[in-house]
Order: sequence, then structure tokens, then C-alpha cells
Amino acid sequence: MSETAWNTVTGDGFELFFGYPDEAALASTVEGLVADRVASRLGAQDHTLWGAAAEDEASKRLSWVSLPTTSRPLVAEVVALRDEFTAAGLTKVVLCGMGGSSLAPEVICGAAGVELAVLDSSDPDFVRQALEDRLAASVVVVSSKSGGTVETDSQRRAFEKAFIDAGINPAERIVVVTDPGSPLEESARAAGYRVFLADPAVGGRYSALTAFGLVPSGLAGADIGALLDEAEAIRPALEGDSVDNPSLRLGGLLGAANAAGVDKLVLANAGAPFAGLGDWAEQLVAESTGKDGHGILPVVVDALDSPNVAPSTADEVLAVFGPAGGSSVEVFSSLRPASGFGVSVDAALGAQMLLWEHATAVAGRVIGINPFDQPDVESAKAASRELLDGGGTAPTPVFVDGPVTVYASEGWLPQGTDTVADAVAALLAQLDESTGYVAVQAYLDRHRDAALAGARDALAVRTGRPVTFGWGPRFLHSTGQYHKGGPATGVYLQVTGQPQADLAVPDRPFTFHEFLTAQAVGDGQVLADKGRPVLRLHVSAPSDLAGLREVLA
Repeated sequence: MSETAWNTVTGDGFELFFGYPDEAALASTVEGLVADRVASRLGAQDHTLWGAAAEDEASKRLSWVSLPTTSRPLVAEVVALRDEFTAAGLTKVVLCGMGGSSLAPEVICGAAGVELAVLDSSDPDFVRQALEDRLAASVVVVSSKSGGTVETDSQRRAFEKAFIDAGINPAERIVVVTDPGSPLEESARAAGYRVFLADPAVGGRYSALTAFGLVPSGLAGADIGALLDEAEAIRPALEGDSVDNPSLRLGGLLGAANAAGVDKLVLANAGAPFAGLGDWAEQLVAESTGKDGHGILPVVVDALDSPNVAPSTADEVLAVFGPAGGSSVEVFSSLRPASGFGVSVDAALGAQMLLWEHATAVAGRVIGINPFDQPDVESAKAASRELLDGGGTAPTPVFVDGPVTVYASEGWLPQGTDTVADAVAALLAQLDESTGYVAVQAYLDRHRDAALAGARDALAVRTGRPVTFGWGPRFLHSTGQYHKGGPATGVYLQVTGQPQADLAVPDRPFTFHEFLTAQAVGDGQVLADKGRPVLRLHVSAPSDLAGLREVLA
């Protein structure tokens, strides 16, 4: 257990409480960032901050720093459209989007206490439920930065057909958010849909305060003007070259910890009204930093007493967000991070988002990577497309154990293994006891099969190691980059299943289930090609719970 020094930084609407085992190392890191004027240069959108190799990408990805101001004109436009929909009796908002297009609106609406139905899955049962729930009162926001996201395109097609079958004109119900000049903009305008264009100089994971975050949230009823106010209030502190700059302190701490081998970031809610912030920050941090064999792995937990917080491991930074019960000192004196690194961030949601974005960019500079590219995300997409097109090799089961069919990548599962329990034990035996982590990836209906998320805590207790849990395919747009581009220390447990019924993707040669299976198998193949151990448990019928109980046991 490392001895921890503690320090507090406060400002207009925020308080950060930091813990670190080596004050001199952190001070040197932060002072270096101040001397290099990193904060003011970032505020001025200086694309040279991350080295020559990153300059081209960074030059097209820095407009997010000014969004609290530049997004302001959106507010009135979104509110006017919301009033129009409300007057027409359209009271349900569905968001079709993945990754950066869905995670921010989900946490914004959760914090505001307004309903937003997020459709970020290819699971046919999940999609069908969204189509059948109050269609007559629904507005559908289709969000895709590239305009070519296959999941989102498939969901759009399904809703268009559902509206037409119900005698509803899709042009009266579908709102599109995309980048200027994307294929989606062209097709949406041709169809007569309402179109909001986002700033193309902002990457998806930094887009919370663009049209991608604000349009669906505002249509659902969140106060997006207040969100921008919260971000604007902290902005001067984030752009000041001072050792008290909260983003230099937070980003410097994450970078210094990473250099010391503390490369996991446990995110826990300490009483904030926006519990989903951890899921949003997970994508921001993992996709930004997990590359070139480096990275920070976010581990999102439910509470301050969850495994990986209490107890923690020596390679984890403990980060809590929210008021921490009014006393960060008491919280951390109880938690006592094993690494000596901890941080409590208490600020409003808009301020939290802008702070974490700045801190992640700063951490990227300290670690020495480009925080704006995602070189390994496309590999899984390509593998999935190849399978859908009839290429590649269909996987062969290793064995069948009751309602569970077991698949495994080559080279690690002992011959003769014939039970789910033994296969899971063999996978966990691949874990490095000081650096390893387990990634559970569930390609199922995240509402119906929510109980499976309990496997995260159970595996963390069983292994004593950090464990992440992601619903497929949404995690492919976030931690999927870290899994393939970050340190080769993970083992991967996939869970797939047969749906209650499949669902066709209109005018496409594949169904939703075929697409979802291709995503799981394709990502597993890419991980296996990189030497990562992958175990897939395919449940014959998740809806009857028998197979799911077997997996949980």
C-alpha cells in the first residue's frame, strides 16, 4: 500500500481532490505542462502539441475546445423543434447512434431526468422492442458522424419501414445529425428529413457539446443551454497556464501514473446525479489513449464499495465523480488506493465533460500518443464486413456444454476441456497477476439480459484483477480501440446468444442477428490475430434464462 499525499484545487463551480504517492514526480509533470503553455495552446487549438506524427489529425480535431460558445446557436433551434413535436403529440425520442453519438446524450438525459430511448445495438430483440414501443408518438434521431455507420444505417432502415407500414411519413418523424458532406446528409436531404450538421473539426468522442450531444438531448427535454453554461464557466480555468489548472492536474496525474505502471482508471459515482458519466468517460479515455502499446484502461464500477475500488489493485487510479458525500478526505481515507493515486472530481455535468476532454488530451501528451486517432477501430469493422460478404472462416466450436456452445482462440485452452466452468477457469489462468485485466463483452439485449452485468463484480472478486464489462456492439466504438491497440495484458470473454426471433435489415442482404454475430466473431478474430486469448460462450436461448444462468454460474 503506497503512502498518499493529498491536495485540493478549487475554482468557479468545481473542486478536485488529488492523491499521489510521489509529489515530486507529479509536480515536475504539471510544472512542465505549465512551462510549455500546454493549456493556453490547447485553448488556441495548437495542433503541434502532440508531436509531428499527430499534427495532421490534430489540425482537424480541436474545435471542441470552443464548443461552449460555438454551439450556442443550436439551443434555440432545437427548443423550437421540440416545441413543434410536443404540440403534435410526439412525446418519445429515440436515438439511433453508436459511441460518441449516443453516450453523451444518454448521460445528459439521465442527469436531466428526461426519457431518451437509446438504440445502440444490433441485437434483433433489442431493435424490435424499440420499434414496437409507442411508434405513433415517436421521433427518431439518426446520428452518425461519418454517415456510414452500419449499425445506425440498419436502425434507420428499420424505423423507416416501421413508419411506412404504420402509414406515417418518415419525413415527419426522422431527424438526422451528421457531418457536412457525409452520405447521410445527402440521402437525408433527398428524403426530406430535418438535418442538423455538426462541426466536422470535432472527433466523435469529443462531441458531447456538438449537435451530436445537444440535438437528441434537447429534443428529449434536457436543458442544453444550462449544460453549455456549465462548460463555459470552467473554460477559463482550463485554458490558464497555472499549476492550479484542473485539467493539467488531472491529465498530469493520469500521465504520471501511467509512466509509473498504473495504467487502469477506475471510475465510480460518488453521489452525482449523472451516473452514466463513467460510460461516457470510458470511451473518451480508452479510445484516445489506447494505442501504440500504451493506454489508460477505464474500469466503470457501480459504487464506492464495488470490487476494484474496495479493494483496489496497485495498477489502478481511483477516480470518483460527484460530491463524495461532502468529504473527499473521508472517502479516500476509507478507500486508500493501493497505487497511491486517486482523484475526486466535483463539478456540474457540462464542466465535467469539458474538464475530462481537456485532461484526456493533456494525458495523451504526457504519455506520448496522439489522442485523436483510432487506428485499431477499423480492423474489427473490416473483419465483420468480410464475414457478412461471405469471406473469412466460420469459427468451429470447441465443445457444447448443455445450452452453451463454446468457442476459443488458438493456443491457450487445454485439450480435453469440456465444461463451461473449466473453460472460464482456463481463460482466467492466462491473467498476469500484476498487469492483467478481464474484458467481458456481451452481445445481447442489454435491457432483458441486464443481470449478466453482475459478472463484472463476481469476476473482479474471483481474480483480484480489474474487470471491465461492455455491451456489444457499443463497446467496439469505445474500449474496442484499447483492447487491440493498448498493452497486451487482457483476456476476453465474449457472450453471444440466439434471439427470440431474428429481424431483417430492410434492403440489406443480412439480418440484425447475422450482423451482430459477424461483429462478435470479427472482433474476436482481430484480438486472436494479435495474440489475445478469447473465449466465446454462445447461449442457445438467452430469453429462457437457462443458458444465461449457466454462464453466470
